[in-house]
Amino acid sequence: MKKLLFLILFFSSISAYSQSFYRFRYVEPWSISVSAGPTQYFGELYSFWKYQEGIQPDWNANMAFSYTFGTNLRAKGNFSYIKMSGQDPPADPRSNREPRDLHFRATNWEINGTIEYYFKPVKVNNITRELWNFYIFAGLGMSTNNPETRLRDEWVDLRPYQLENNPYEKYIVVIPTGAGFKYKLNVYMDLTLEASYRWTFTDYMDDISAYNISEFYLDLVEDYVSGENPDRLRLAVRNPRFIDEFGEPDVDKILQNGGRIRRGSGLDERFDGYLTVNLGVEIYFPRDIWDNFIFRNRVNEKAFRFW
Repeated sequence: MKKLLFLILFFSSISAYSQSFYRFRYVEPWSISVSAGPTQYFGELYSFWKYQEGIQPDWNANMAFSYTFGTNLRAKGNFSYIKMSGQDPPADPRSNREPRDLHFRATNWEINGTIEYYFKPVKVNNITRELWNFYIFAGLGMSTNNPETRLRDEWVDLRPYQLENNPYEKYIVVIPTGAGFKYKLNVYMDLTLEASYRWTFTDYMDDISAYNISEFYLDLVEDYVSGENPDRLRLAVRNPRFIDEFGEPDVDKILQNGGRIRRGSGLDERFDGYLTVNLGVEIYFPRDIWDNFIFRNRVNEKAFRFW
């Protein structure tokens, strides 16, 4: 009897171990990842490509869901919280931007979908997943767009003022492109490093597009003199040469100058954009996660079965 009991326990343990190990052979198509890192804006108030202005980073945080659908292909949905900013100082002297004294900041929410191509196969049993893997990606998404600037020691939304008489949308289309690297930490977790540049179709992420205010300065002056919306001129003209002793725009000088007051950068790039570099972790869902306590599917269970 003791021998029989021993054999039953022995083979039960072998079976349990085999089943526990066998679960690692499954392909785990679904995963979730979280990451964070710096953000760098590119536009009229910052140009890394043309001038030597160092780095002016903010930060972002991202959460994503991924699905493996091909040998080397994965689809990903991203949800991001992104902070960005730009300012004239410290500007490269060659850009002639210092006299403008312009700045902005923005806090945006972004959602996008991307397709990733991996250099090594990803549709494999999770236990045989590659130790490291490089990938490239591209996609399409949407972001909020709400630049702010400081006026009288308070941050104000710039979009409602339409300083250049060109209204722009609160939501903009973005095209994320980039590359990444994954390192396998264990069977169900990867360390990720990813760089993504967002191409946009707007030149107003910083509220600045026109090279100077000559085309709309009369409207700004009229709103200021009439008192209808004086802050438009205060926000558009911050150049110390055109500010009077009381810190207000010098209307006479602005009129005499014909509105030839520098505003944009004159860069060849038509649209604004931003770069994110994120470090994070990715966790793969085991296939039997839905059989566990919280996620158990009881649709097909018999009525007499209890937890």
